[in-house]
Amino acid sequence: MANLDKLKTYLSQKLEERLSSQVWDDNDPEGQRDVLYHWLQTLYDRTNLNLPAEQISALLEEVLDEAIGYGPLHPLLDDPEISEIMVYGPRQIYVERNGRLEDVPLQFEDSAHVKRIIDRIIRPLGLSIDRQHPMVDARLPDGSRVNIVMPPVSVDGPSITIRKFLPTKLTMDDLLSLGTLTPHMAEFLEACVVARLNLIITGNTSSGKTTLLNILSDYIPYTERIITIEDAAELRLKQKYVVRMETRPAGPDGSPEIRARDLVRNALRMRPDRIIVGEVRSGEAIDMLQAMNTGHMGSLTTLHANSPRDAIARLETMAMMAGLDMPLIAIRRQIVSAIDLIIHMARLEDGTRKVTYITEVPRMEGDIVTLSDIFTFQRTGVTKDGRVLGNLRPTRIRPLFTPRLEAAGYKLGGEIFGAGQF
Repeated sequence: MANLDKLKTYLSQKLEERLSSQVWDDNDPEGQRDVLYHWLQTLYDRTNLNLPAEQISALLEEVLDEAIGYGPLHPLLDDPEISEIMVYGPRQIYVERNGRLEDVPLQFEDSAHVKRIIDRIIRPLGLSIDRQHPMVDARLPDGSRVNIVMPPVSVDGPSITIRKFLPTKLTMDDLLSLGTLTPHMAEFLEACVVARLNLIITGNTSSGKTTLLNILSDYIPYTERIITIEDAAELRLKQKYVVRMETRPAGPDGSPEIRARDLVRNALRMRPDRIIVGEVRSGEAIDMLQAMNTGHMGSLTTLHANSPRDAIARLETMAMMAGLDMPLIAIRRQIVSAIDLIIHMARLEDGTRKVTYITEVPRMEGDIVTLSDIFTFQRTGVTKDGRVLGNLRPTRIRPLFTPRLEAAGYKLGGEIFGAGQF
């Protein structure tokens, strides 16, 4: 074991010397890694040691991960079954795999080791983190989202959360095969997007909101100009006329913060056919509602909420955060006038993701926003192994905006909405 540690130290030192003496092409990290791996292999061969091939391969990969990768996180980033990586202090590393959390047999040496990997993550992004600025939210070069929190905010050590970027974009067929929604629900949502209804996708954390938003965007005609606004760019639209904008925190050099609200306002001056906001979180909600009410139909966004009714309450709260001193009744009228449909996603306790509500926002009755469920998920039980049972079913209610769907060429049959069922 001591000889192996000495070998690792020797290879690490030699690799550090080579890295410091040579300029590398940052646009070809895989090529750089291959060259260095073969160089380390040659260096090892000169030691005349006789380790098993698997052991030396693992050692060289570990040395490379420490020098140019993300240390013990690197194999987790390469694992296609892992969707999220979570670190809390040097000893706790766990992941989400197939919708469930699980521990992994990896750890950092100490908090200083975690900090070195954090620096390696954020330095190429032009970001920094310290006690005065202990939080960072950013996008890795491969598109993965990373959130980092340092002490004193993170009490027991540095915290890293990486939501991995899927190399291939999921399709509606993938969601159908997973049971996330039914073919009738998919046909209905396609009609709603093409007919330029304003949609909000709601749900809890990691319920699949952005994934569904990505998929629904495929139905937007290629002739339209789309402006996307996100905190960390995740959307991958296939259309030609797309402008992607990203918020920016205030920089340590004094550069100002650019908020989602600033970008929504600016988007209105960019001749958009549709505006897509990755997630509304604050005062930009009122700007999004006003955009939807002033001719930018067919816009889409997501927000965190526990139900369609909760989504309305959250929109009201966020709109009031804009500081416009609008009475609540006026905000509710804006919501009813702007939002046509709420699609609610849920991640169930067995790790599966479902569209549990598709709900119309039809009108106000008095000073209350009314809601009308078009499709719902009816839970029926749980199996012994923890799998949630239930059915995705229409409610036999046709939405009031049906004439708009028909005008767009979608004459949906009664069977889609449950006629003759039950």
